[in-house]
Amino acid sequence: MELILKPWPWYISGPLITAVMVFLVYFGKNFGMSSNLRTFCSIGGAGKYADFFRFDWKAQRWNLIVVLGAIIGGFIAVQFLSDGSAIELNPETISDLNQLGFQDVGSALLPAEIYDWQNVLSLKGLLILIGAGFLVGFGTRYAGGCTSGHAITGLSNLQLPSLIAVIGFFIGGLIMTHFLLPLIF
Repeated sequence: MELILKPWPWYISGPLITAVMVFLVYFGKNFGMSSNLRTFCSIGGAGKYADFFRFDWKAQRWNLIVVLGAIIGGFIAVQFLSDGSAIELNPETISDLNQLGFQDVGSALLPAEIYDWQNVLSLKGLLILIGAGFLVGFGTRYAGGCTSGHAITGLSNLQLPSLIAVIGFFIGGLIMTHFLLPLIF
């Protein structure tokens, strides 16, 4: 009998996310990946240069375990729970990306037109990655958290600022997809 591997359905992954959120709320913790960047910078000594990084990072050790779990979980998912098939995309999305110059859409998680070393190390590639990194970093800090923190923790705690942030994330994504991406490529 051959084992057929497929993504976990919503009725498995949804309750697992809910269980994690109940566990975190019970222990008074907030989930979010971007706060770990602050913790890593504090561990690296950034507190010598900026007050923002001067805090008790040891109190965030539990969140560092979440990062480790995400890395290990991703590895396990790809190596042992994936059938290696291409991601399924809407045919219209494939057509739109092909028109922008992206080839082999869906065959890899990251498009080679952006993430191959020859493209990353070009002037255009460096400007895109540095600009995008700055905008994501600034936006995350300005919004007080990342998409996972606001969309999972904030919305589950019925926080209005998280609802506003998530709406902003979606609007930003739509602007990027429909207006800026065609200008860049």
